[in-house]
Amino acid sequence: MMAEKNQKKDKDQSSNPEVEIEYITPKKRETKSEAAPEEKDVRSEAGLRKKDTEIRKLKKEYKELKETYLRELAEKENLRKRLEKEKSEFYQYALSDCLTELLSVVDNFERALDSSQEGDEPNLQEGLRMIYRQLQDVISKQGVKPIEINDGVFDPQFQQALLTEESEDVSEVEVAEELQRGYTLHERLLRPTLVKVRVPKKVN
Repeated sequence: MMAEKNQKKDKDQSSNPEVEIEYITPKKRETKSEAAPEEKDVRSEAGLRKKDTEIRKLKKEYKELKETYLRELAEKENLRKRLEKEKSEFYQYALSDCLTELLSVVDNFERALDSSQEGDEPNLQEGLRMIYRQLQDVISKQGVKPIEINDGVFDPQFQQALLTEESEDVSEVEVAEELQRGYTLHERLLRPTLVKVRVPKKVN
C-alpha cells in the first residue's frame, strides 16, 4: 500500500514538473532585484551628470558659433555697403579728368562766339579749327579713335549702310560716301560709320 502511495506521489510530481521551478525562480529573481536599484541609481546619476555636462558644452559652442556668425555677417554687410558706395562714387566721378579738359573746349567755343559777334571772320575760322583739334585730342586721350575707310571697302562690322544705290561700275558692295564718322573705344565699336554704298545693278 505504501509503495502505491509513493508511486502515486512520484507520478503526480512528474506530471507537474513546474512546481519545483516556480519555487526556485522567485527566489533567484528576488536576489537580483535586491542589488539592482542601487547600481541602477548610481549609473543613472552618473549618466545624468555626463549628459548635463555635454548639454552645457553644446550650449557654449552654439553661443560662440552664433556670435561668430553674426559678427561675420555684419562685417560682410558693411563691406557690401562700402563697395556699393565706392562703386557709385567711381561712376559719378570717373569722367572728372575728361570733363575738365572738355571745359577748356567750351571756353574756346565761347571765345569763338564772341569773335563772331564782333565780325572777326578770320579769327572765327581759326578758332573753330583750333577747337576741333583740341576736342580730337581730348577724346583721343580717352581711347576714342575715328574709323577710317580703306579704299572704299565696306566693312559691316564697323559701317552701317544708310543709303544704297545700284551701279553697273561695281561688282561688289563698296562705300560711295561717308555720311557720319564712326568711332571705336579701345578697339571696341563705339559708334558705326554711316555710309552711302553702291551695289551691283540687278540684271532683269
